[in-house]
Amino acid sequence: MPKMTLKQYALKHKMSMFTVVKRVKNNQVKSETVEENGKSVVYILEEDEAAVLTEKKTESQENRDTHPRLLSRMAALENEVGLLHKEIELLKKRL
Repeated sequence: MPKMTLKQYALKHKMSMFTVVKRVKNNQVKSETVEENGKSVVYILEEDEAAVLTEKKTESQENRDTHPRLLSRMAALENEVGLLHKEIELLKKRL
């Protein structure tokens, strides 16, 4: 895994430094602290893009599984929208 500084990570992912520091403190990104010239420097360990995509897919699947009420409600709304489209077409034909 390649290492990069907070600033490099922020520029690469088009984020503010504040957001990057917040992610490091909340352990949302892997990082390590190294002592250089008497100062503590934080490096972010960049993961492979494939691993990141897999994590995102897994996370989105978990979100779907944890909200079955939302899925059933969404399906009901989609059916209602379909019925409304049919009704609109019938009303257009009448005019």
